[in-house]
Amino acid sequence: MILILLGAPGVGKGTQGQLISKEFSIPQISTGDILRKEVKEETELGKKAKSYMDSGALVPDDIIVGMMEKRIKEDDCKNGFILDGFPRTTAQAEALDEMLSKNGLNLDSVLLIDVPEEEIIERLTGRRVCPNCGAVYHVKYNPPKNDNICDKCSTQLIQRDDDTESVVRNRLKVYQDSTAPLIEYYEKTNKLVKIDGMGDINDIFANIKEVLK
Repeated sequence: MILILLGAPGVGKGTQGQLISKEFSIPQISTGDILRKEVKEETELGKKAKSYMDSGALVPDDIIVGMMEKRIKEDDCKNGFILDGFPRTTAQAEALDEMLSKNGLNLDSVLLIDVPEEEIIERLTGRRVCPNCGAVYHVKYNPPKNDNICDKCSTQLIQRDDDTESVVRNRLKVYQDSTAPLIEYYEKTNKLVKIDGMGDINDIFANIKEVLK
């Protein structure tokens, strides 16, 4: 099963992707995670990508597409995979179609998780992460037991550079400009399904399971 998760930053794609991954035993491939790994390891690709990421701009297609092709050839992708944060533009969607058909694969479904913009801003600007173990918190929805200290490893939590309000608003604008045409692209293929991203995580997941089954 090959799926794409679509939706603005902060709609819960990562969370739902993890649940789908566990339920159907297929890996969730997040461009964000791959990019952050490359940045952390200071690979050539990581250095190139970092300058774009720091300003909230999109990383160029050729960097992303090369990375994804390498990733989907790994053993854990044999029974399918979930793409989270890719494709982001119609050019990337066309590159993905080409890449899949070249590898004898077919896209099954595109899930669009839908959440109002002001809710997204509240979700993202309140997010705090642990720089040591990677645990994620939220000042309102999931605060740590002790103010700004990680429950798991007692490290001081940070706000990611791309979670400040000005960068979040820029990311949403970039998303609207580049990804709205993608929605149209997948509507034409009859593979797009809209999922309401408001409410309880498990209820949203129950809806997704219905769609996939």
